[in-house]
Amino acid sequence: MKFLTDLSTRLMQRYLPDPFLFVVILTLVVFAFGLLLTPSSPVEMVVYWGEGFWDLLEFAMQMVLVLVTGYVLASSKIFKSALDNLAKTARSPGQAIIIVTLTALLASWINWGFGLVIGALFAKALARRIPSVDYRLLIASAYSGFIVWHGGLAASIPLTVATDGHFSEDLIGIIPTSETIFSSFNLMITAALFLTVPILNRLMMNPEKAVRVDPALLEDKEESPPSKPKSEQTPAEKMENSVLLSMIIGFMGLGFIIYYLITAGFNLNLNIVNFLFLFLGIIFHATPKNYLASVSGAVKNAGGIIIQFPFYAGIMGMMTASGLAVLLSQWFVSMSTEMTYPLFAFLSAGIVNFFVPSGGGQWAVQAPIMLSAGQELGVSAARTAMAVAWGDAWTNMIQPFWALPALAIAGLNARDIMGFCIWVLFLSGTIIGLGLVFL
Repeated sequence: MKFLTDLSTRLMQRYLPDPFLFVVILTLVVFAFGLLLTPSSPVEMVVYWGEGFWDLLEFAMQMVLVLVTGYVLASSKIFKSALDNLAKTARSPGQAIIIVTLTALLASWINWGFGLVIGALFAKALARRIPSVDYRLLIASAYSGFIVWHGGLAASIPLTVATDGHFSEDLIGIIPTSETIFSSFNLMITAALFLTVPILNRLMMNPEKAVRVDPALLEDKEESPPSKPKSEQTPAEKMENSVLLSMIIGFMGLGFIIYYLITAGFNLNLNIVNFLFLFLGIIFHATPKNYLASVSGAVKNAGGIIIQFPFYAGIMGMMTASGLAVLLSQWFVSMSTEMTYPLFAFLSAGIVNFFVPSGGGQWAVQAPIMLSAGQELGVSAARTAMAVAWGDAWTNMIQPFWALPALAIAGLNARDIMGFCIWVLFLSGTIIGLGLVFL
């Protein structure tokens, strides 16, 4: 395992481009395949790309806020102290790897945005506590928890088909979560991943090749700009340093969170997670001046997300408008039988996810084909939906798109962790594939 991990990390360090170059290369690859495999002309492919370029603006803003609000919350003294105390449960590098993996798996199963941020923040706290741990593997272990999100409480595809009025209702009706998220086969796949992924991450430890980081470099320094004596402050400056104003608006935000949980249940979507992080950050930083100074520091890390997400939206536009996504799905369907169909649906979704890295967007493209084919082969719509959902989550392990917030928090590049994540990809693909076919 140590030899294989060392080989994969060296290959990734040498050949994996920066995430921005990765998305540029993906753009050119999709453009070329669109010309070769569909009737689309070069002009049409450019039009599809340009028209889709801004389709993920709302989602991009949500991801920027995941990073900024999570970073600001982590830079507060209270939250940093809480994470450091939790990190004390680990007493060795091996324990740190296992604990951060389990924490990230659980947090991602509850909500994927929550899992991405908490996993990365907790990994940094563990690295400060145990400097001898391989920092790259620690962050990769935190990101590996993301593998379970599409089998968890916030999984977009099973929640979509369980919603009254969804676009495939005429074909499959309403599918309750008892047949998808809480089905026996899905819970067994999830349990198997909870058991095996921490063990795999632990086996990838190699003290001789470990990359260690000075704990002082991992400190998220809370920005506390100097203030004048209160007697010398102008009315505007007094408001900027007012604890009362921060507490009023902060507890208003928490009041809404309580109302939401009472009325909507424990349904943590991305907006609610960001809302919670934002107002906890306001409270924990005590004054508006401290909070805004911390935000200023956090925004510096958001550049990758801001510039790359529109390119992924353009790729998604080319994949859907040209028919490439449909063509790929049909190819897998054509070779399927009743027994192998869930596996091929899973594999096709994993490949499409490289180019359409949005669960909802991918389902909109693949659902008409996959659901109809599943019905013809005698495969339940619930199993088909979960096969596509797991495929969408599976290749995230080697797709830098979703790792960007965690990498920004950690201060690493995609090539630093992907050598480890590729083995999580192989393990999880085997478990999920076998589970979809045989459970």
